[in-house]
Amino acid sequence: MRLVLNVILLLIAAVLAYLLYASIQEPIAFSNERKVREEAVKSRLIEIRKCQELFRDITGEFAHNFDTLRDVLTTGKFALIAVIGDPDDPNFTGKITYDTTYLPAIDSIKNLKLSASLDSLRYVPYGGGATFDIQSDVIDYQSTEVPVVEVGARRKVFMGYYADKRFARYDKKYDPEKPIKFGNMGTPNLSGNWE
Repeated sequence: MRLVLNVILLLIAAVLAYLLYASIQEPIAFSNERKVREEAVKSRLIEIRKCQELFRDITGEFAHNFDTLRDVLTTGKFALIAVIGDPDDPNFTGKITYDTTYLPAIDSIKNLKLSASLDSLRYVPYGGGATFDIQSDVIDYQSTEVPVVEVGARRKVFMGYYADKRFARYDKKYDPEKPIKFGNMGTPNLSGNWE
């Protein structure tokens, strides 16, 4: 009888030790995985933001989808205008001329050294094929028409196993429904909400 009791107590102690270990390990695993996944998404969003800025330099507004973004950055051209003469100098008496040169946008894309191709830029890292949400428009802001853009993905798209609200007990700011994004559809702002 004593042997059976000792075995039962040993099993209970082993189960309690495992539960203690698991309760300590889960928040550490969540924190590590969250950091890795969010950093990958932020890096991709920074690349998309750079591409959107190049798109705006070519067209004057932001791309409303990834196909248009890819097409313009692959085939579009930047206009470089050289001003010969000084239009701001009141003593300048010569003729002011403008010399326009066009450079392919794809060359600028190669200089960015993107981690993903223009075709796969749309996919959320760790998202299992999910794509970033993208919106753009031209709004009236302080009596001026300005282009605006917003690109992002909700945390639940890329957090996998940790896309559950129960993990908020380890970080009060964690909400799988909130997106990581840059831009704002109400103001001309390209800042990321992580910055």
